[in-house]
Amino acid sequence: MDKSLKKPKPAKSNPEKEAEQRSQHAQKVAVLGAEDSSVRLLEELVFGNEEQLLDQLGQEKEDPEAALGLDESSEDDERSCDEDEQQPPNKRAAWVDEDDETEEQVDLTHRFRRDLVKGGESSLSKSDLQQRMKERSEVTHGRGRRSHTSEFINTEDSDSDEDEDLTRKTGTFTRTSENLPKGILKMKKCLDANSARGSSDSLTSVQFHPNAQVVMTTGIDQSLSLFQVDGQLNPLVQSIFLENFPVFKARFSSDGLTVIATSFKNKLFYLYHMMEGKVTPVSGVRGLNEARVKEFSVCPVGDAVLLTGTRGYLHLLSLKTNEIVRSLKLNGDVSSVAFSFDGDRVFSSSEEGEVFVWDLRSSRCLNRFTDDGCVKSTSISTSPNGRYLACGSQSGVVNIYSLDSCVSSSQPKPLKSIMNLVTPTTTLRFNPTSELLALGSRADDEAVRLLHVPSLTVFSNFPVSKRKICHKVQDMAFSPHSGFFCLATNKGRAPLYRLLHYKDF
Repeated sequence: MDKSLKKPKPAKSNPEKEAEQRSQHAQKVAVLGAEDSSVRLLEELVFGNEEQLLDQLGQEKEDPEAALGLDESSEDDERSCDEDEQQPPNKRAAWVDEDDETEEQVDLTHRFRRDLVKGGESSLSKSDLQQRMKERSEVTHGRGRRSHTSEFINTEDSDSDEDEDLTRKTGTFTRTSENLPKGILKMKKCLDANSARGSSDSLTSVQFHPNAQVVMTTGIDQSLSLFQVDGQLNPLVQSIFLENFPVFKARFSSDGLTVIATSFKNKLFYLYHMMEGKVTPVSGVRGLNEARVKEFSVCPVGDAVLLTGTRGYLHLLSLKTNEIVRSLKLNGDVSSVAFSFDGDRVFSSSEEGEVFVWDLRSSRCLNRFTDDGCVKSTSISTSPNGRYLACGSQSGVVNIYSLDSCVSSSQPKPLKSIMNLVTPTTTLRFNPTSELLALGSRADDEAVRLLHVPSLTVFSNFPVSKRKICHKVQDMAFSPHSGFFCLATNKGRAPLYRLLHYKDF
């Protein structure tokens, strides 16, 4: 800690010197507060600023257009939100002593964190709060181990207080009667997610934060930007410039506190620690013998990242120690990688169309099979409920498999082959409820489709527009509760859509 920031001791013999020291101290505190404003805003968003957005989205049941700012009433809603945001915040210290940081407590009486309170507690340490948020997210997403047998949590036959509390917190996600209908997808086009900071170069990545109403975009312009998502203004929270580092891919860590960013031809990659506002370059990884670090996948559990190497290698990197824990080797070059929802298994495809199923704990290959009719594999994805595996190919065909058959059978047959794309399928994304699958190709404009997974049929009304909006899609993402869908295009835009079937963010 900078000694110059400590409160100066009173000097009775020299009052003029004491006054000068106090003046310098006040200036330093003011500068420090200005520099950390975006970090403090980001911290508040990550540690629970969902209540305001959920109140806004709840209005859509009566008037969905009002919540998206599509009629005159949205002006009153916007003013009320602004007035609410202008309430005086809790007082905070101008700086934090590093020696006391491990003991810092987070106030749970704040209205944004009331749902996290258990047993009348009034505060938690940051690490405990992070774990509490993770547990809550797992319940809300339906990502517990029960999701193997049930896509939704049914509470209709339960009278316990615990089940009633779960129903209250998860809303429509606990009712099997409100499944997503097929045919027509009810949606609204919102202001672009990155409208507050547009780009003239192609975007490369887009992802929603796992715990906060924040979306991240990255691009060839060497930027990493975070926006607060409200469907109306989508204000910029923070933007970071990585010099001489056009970003190829960026993802949040599983806990949402770190961003991993890679480039096109560098062995160097960056870690951005969001709560500290600190960017750390990682140039040398112990145990990694690769000329570059480009493609990677984040394990949904823990702090592991799977780096895609050359000659069929996959390297498991620990973010805590920045060293390779183990490596996997498949035949041919790796085309794409996907984790199971619990992080225990890895599904990797080779460019020749073979799919390898790995047990991550033992590093054993559990099964391998050839994707039906595939000549060259381009993408792979697993559903969050643990039921489906989607494999995309150079021809644009996407095969949907039962995930269980992919583990047990050497020749699994696809449940259905989706042939709506005619160019290579470069991106596949399931939504958190596993009811939607987004299919995209960066080879052509408007080459994106949304699949209704239960019926394995494509929605007929997307993309439909009088003018092109979905230019060559580089990446796609769903928000944590599927309320929003966002694209990253080669025109530097991030089109944002509100999926009206889902009431939460």
